[in-house]
Amino acid sequence: MTRSQVSGAMKSRERFLEVMRLGRPDRVPYFEEGIRDEVIHVWQEQGLSDRHELAKTFPSDERERMVLDLDLHPELKKWPSIEKDLDLFRQHLNPDDSKRFPEQWKKHVRRWQHREHVLMLYVHEGFFLSMGVGNWQRFHEVMVQVVDNPGLVRNMMLAKGQLAAVLTEKVLRKVKVDAVVFSEPIGGNEGPLISPQMYENIVLKSYQPVLDVLHRYHVETIILQTFANARILIPSILKWGFNGLWACEVNIEAMDYRGIRKEFGKDLRLIGGIDLDALRGSKADIKQEIQTKVPPLIDQGGYIPLADGRVREDVSYENYCYYRELLRSIIEKG
Repeated sequence: MTRSQVSGAMKSRERFLEVMRLGRPDRVPYFEEGIRDEVIHVWQEQGLSDRHELAKTFPSDERERMVLDLDLHPELKKWPSIEKDLDLFRQHLNPDDSKRFPEQWKKHVRRWQHREHVLMLYVHEGFFLSMGVGNWQRFHEVMVQVVDNPGLVRNMMLAKGQLAAVLTEKVLRKVKVDAVVFSEPIGGNEGPLISPQMYENIVLKSYQPVLDVLHRYHVETIILQTFANARILIPSILKWGFNGLWACEVNIEAMDYRGIRKEFGKDLRLIGGIDLDALRGSKADIKQEIQTKVPPLIDQGGYIPLADGRVREDVSYENYCYYRELLRSIIEKG
């Protein structure tokens, strides 16, 4: 059998599942975060004809996101500050609100029944977004509450978790998803903005209703998609049943996947891990980054290589092509 026959032997969904099950895929998937229009415009000045040429030259495995709507409907003018405010808060988290599902939901369900692509269900937006943090004033309010009134914060998070659990079960009754993702923008390059103990007691406990649903429906892959430096939280998420990490826009030294794999083993599946900053450098930088990280992780299994953030205008088209060609040579060599 030729390499071209092997590389096309599996469909995207089958390939993804085989990697997550630590099996023997024909190759690991090519994932792409999506190239923004403004990047395409810059690249057209550097030699790219159009987006279609890019997709043809560097095809990616198809991946679709479904995102649960956990917003307050309608929005509250004031976030809870005392326990008696929680009743009103919960009233704005009605799981029967039709806006919480995509338009033409039944049509999507029918389409997904016989899909060949990867479907990821995004079930949570994480601690700070769930608490309404969108500016420094609200951030300060939340951090004061975490210290002075952790019970209130825990109950707010639990209300969000219970809503997510109900919606997740409604989805899983109709659709078998390939992975579930909890998004968690929890800190900065120095680490999370709350301690691991607080994270377990306030955040992970609020995820338990969702995790119970996932286990009941035998969802195999449960991913924490985190940002910056969340390494200190990895033992906690493993304890609570997560088995996947997708680290984005990271402190690359703290979140180096080689060290994470060595410490936590293949029980923690990995997506990403390629330092986006290397793509902004020279070809030697890109080659060093790819060749030292990707082959050993692919060989160990349970890994999908991907840049740790969306490509922006400061990555040249020439560098992007070099990155994808180098990645292809390693993946196809398999």
